[in-house]
Amino acid sequence: MLLSFKDIKNNEEVLTYLKYVDDYFASIGYKEDGIVHALYTAKRAEYILKELGYTKRIQELAKIAGFLHDIGNIVSKRDHAQSGAVVAMHIFKNMKLEEEIYNSDAFEIFGAIGSHEDKKSLPPTDIAAAVVLGDKTDVRFQRLSSQEQRFKDIHSKVIAACDVSKVEVSKKKMEIILKLTIDTKICSIMEYFEIFTKRTIYCSKACSVLGCKFGLYINGDKFL
Repeated sequence: MLLSFKDIKNNEEVLTYLKYVDDYFASIGYKEDGIVHALYTAKRAEYILKELGYTKRIQELAKIAGFLHDIGNIVSKRDHAQSGAVVAMHIFKNMKLEEEIYNSDAFEIFGAIGSHEDKKSLPPTDIAAAVVLGDKTDVRFQRLSSQEQRFKDIHSKVIAACDVSKVEVSKKKMEIILKLTIDTKICSIMEYFEIFTKRTIYCSKACSVLGCKFGLYINGDKFL
């Protein structure tokens, strides 16, 4: 039996972990990094590979890895990518998918989860690159649980200012474009880049793995 996204999305262990992360992060005033972000990342990773013409199986693996990419937060925010890969393997074993624990599909998933924060390196696979893009382009004010959170730090302030976050893919031009609408009454464009320059560079690296160029538009102006 091939592991499917439906198996993971409906898995009680996965949902319990992500719900705990949601509750914990909300209690300390951190942005949402649980079920909603997991689903957002999964769907965006799938969308990118679909638009670029990848097979349905590759899309499915990216969707699974995207949904699980932050599962390591159940252990700690620090090094959560690496611990997440281990947690994912534990989940697979609990699902009794023994024939899939040590095959290429599983390695693709574990590798994408474990490498999604390696900003100094290129994502190791196309699936990993899609997960990076799904994750790092999720800049939405909805990720803050309250208006008060935006005053916590500059990172939260930038998130609060992002009214729209949209990704467009052109297979013809081999371009992946992130379009943001930022409320400059909350956050200046300079403040956005102060926080997200490394993330922008990482998105560009991920695009290069997919054979694409990365474009960034903020409030209709092209920055990359």
